[in-house]
Amino acid sequence: MAAGACQTFGGLQDLSAEHAIPVRAPTIAGVSPSVMVLPQFESDKKPASLLFFLELLAHIPLGQSWLLRMQSGLVLDDNAQPLPPDAPYQAGQRIYYYRHMPDEPRVPFEERIIYQDDHLLVADKPHFLPVSPTGRYVQETLLVRLKRSTGLDDLVPIHRIDRDTAGLVLFSVQRSSRDAYAAMFRQRDVHKTYEAIAPYSASLAQPCTHRSRLAEGHSFMQMCEVAGEPNSETRIEMLEQLGPFARYRLQPITGKRHQLRVHMHALGVPICGDQIYPVMTPEPDVHALDYSKPLQLLAQTLQFVDPVTGQAHAFASQRQLVVTA
Repeated sequence: MAAGACQTFGGLQDLSAEHAIPVRAPTIAGVSPSVMVLPQFESDKKPASLLFFLELLAHIPLGQSWLLRMQSGLVLDDNAQPLPPDAPYQAGQRIYYYRHMPDEPRVPFEERIIYQDDHLLVADKPHFLPVSPTGRYVQETLLVRLKRSTGLDDLVPIHRIDRDTAGLVLFSVQRSSRDAYAAMFRQRDVHKTYEAIAPYSASLAQPCTHRSRLAEGHSFMQMCEVAGEPNSETRIEMLEQLGPFARYRLQPITGKRHQLRVHMHALGVPICGDQIYPVMTPEPDVHALDYSKPLQLLAQTLQFVDPVTGQAHAFASQRQLVVTA
């Protein structure tokens, strides 16, 4: 029965649905609960209990057994009430649980808050720090660190940048105005500029615009350019030559995954420190990351008119990229 059940719901995913988290569910050490919806089973294959079902999901990295989590009150129902180990299995039930990663390594760089009001928080993220919990990172993420330091349980990133990229990230402070800020990004009302250090190219001495169609590549994590109608666009300007390297200003018009990294690689000037383009290298053990060689890409500025207050905002990162051999 266990093997058959695994085949039935093996693709069940840990949902990231901030709006689905019940208001009364607390954060613990800055971590909000994750959520999943229990699938429907044929009557003869229905799990004997909720705990029996959860134990079949051992592939979800929790760092502790489901039994221990239920005994500790870390598995909740839709009313934010703890579910005991003998709770029955109820198809369609939404349950909430708290993730914990054992031996999570410390990312040895600090974020900075450069602006905060009743609706917005703007953070200046260091390299190597993920924006939101993912994979082996929970506590060592920008979102969780900020929740711990500010006490703002409703904090949610309005957009994201790669773990490898440093710079500005905009957060919504309260739910009532969240959609207005998210709409800015959907409608491309936010002007973003990035800075990158990459090899010098005489052909890029003048400002240019690169357009292409991006699709998922064959290798894990990679994107690639393919034939077809362009769905990505970046404006590129060389700011200064630095010997064999140059400092570039990148202005993404669209927001495809890895867009800036793919476009610079396609132009023959891959961004310095890139571990994915042009050749994907297997991600090393997190304890062995070389913090001395960050990706030389910085989310430098954000400009927009606040859709709630009408105020014109212009934010700039306080970080700087450094040319390394």
